[in-house]
Amino acid sequence: MPCAPGEGRQGVNGYAGIDIGSSSHFVAVPADRDDTPVREFRSFTVNLQEIADWLTACGVDTVAMESTGVYWIPLFELLESRGFTVFLVNARNVKNVPGRKSDVLDCQWLQQLMSFGLLMGAYRPPDEICALRAIVAADLKPVRT
Repeated sequence: MPCAPGEGRQGVNGYAGIDIGSSSHFVAVPADRDDTPVREFRSFTVNLQEIADWLTACGVDTVAMESTGVYWIPLFELLESRGFTVFLVNARNVKNVPGRKSDVLDCQWLQQLMSFGLLMGAYRPPDEICALRAIVAADLKPVRT
């Protein structure tokens, strides 16, 4: 059954939580938005687009994701380009709750914390600054001969 847009449990727009992994991402939406509110997606470009399409179909407009390595960058940029408000949260601040040991529970926990307004996004510079930083970092790497 497809997601039905509408108000979330707290009477606000839809929030999603994403647990980022190297080979797959787990995504949770509010339970009233889909028959399967937690889904696993692979980390290929086509799958990232499926995540964005599913979140749109579920009426989600705000997403919280952990800043795990560099794996968050493609999904962050795609969601942001599709008009989502994306909160990049420090995994250390979220994982302080004992007993949460699975990817499914992690994404549900992120979704719940986001829906209650308990997460703050990390600072991410504008795209132009990110591109400049990547160029400078590449220039500063030592050349091996």
